[in-house]
Amino acid sequence: MAGRLMRIGEAARLAGLSVRTVRHYEDVGVVVPASRRPGGFRLYAQADVRRLSLARRMRLLGFGLRDIRALLAVLDGLPPEQHGVETAAPAAEQTREELVDMLRSYWVAADARCEELRRELAAAEQVARSLHIALARAVAGPGAAVPGTVAEGAAR
Repeated sequence: MAGRLMRIGEAARLAGLSVRTVRHYEDVGVVVPASRRPGGFRLYAQADVRRLSLARRMRLLGFGLRDIRALLAVLDGLPPEQHGVETAAPAAEQTREELVDMLRSYWVAADARCEELRRELAAAEQVARSLHIALARAVAGPGAAVPGTVAEGAAR
């Protein structure tokens, strides 16, 4: 087994998850520890941390566990590329195409969700700006020019 193995706490920290979430992801089949010590300690490889990180990011985009497991299965089914050359056997071409189509559908869904989040962020930033202006006006008092507002530009 190549690479350093780490205990669950370190893997969770590197993936940006809690230990409890990592255990849950193991229970539901998102990740399988690379190894276990005789005392039962889970040991994770860097590839496991990448899976956990991907699962965390997918959750941020609103994907459920079923979709996370399905996408990971798609990624597991695609052949690894070495130096830009695919190593898949030609006999697996139809399966590869199906996997690519599934991967494309996840990409489209993720891209659409990112666009939706950008719109939501813009709306949230507008609320924050209006609250900042309201706070500045409340602190400055009635009739005072507030930086960043139309009234400030007219006062100059």
